[in-house]
Amino acid sequence: MAERFLPTEDPVLEQVLSWTVERDARDVRRLLEWLPQARSNRERQALLDRVRDLLDELEQAMSALDELV
Repeated sequence: MAERFLPTEDPVLEQVLSWTVERDARDVRRLLEWLPQARSNRERQALLDRVRDLLDELEQAMSALDELV
């Protein structure tokens, strides 16, 4: 993400959203690494469902960061 010239109106929210993006990206990566070792289709589906949830949250956090001015 680009550096801002002026601080946002809500720097705490910006920090929380940035932390969320970093954490979700790390968690998605970890879940995808576990996917090949899943023992059953049910486990694979559970991992994929969680990845999708995290990607949705990640997208929302990134959109909210873009809207901060």
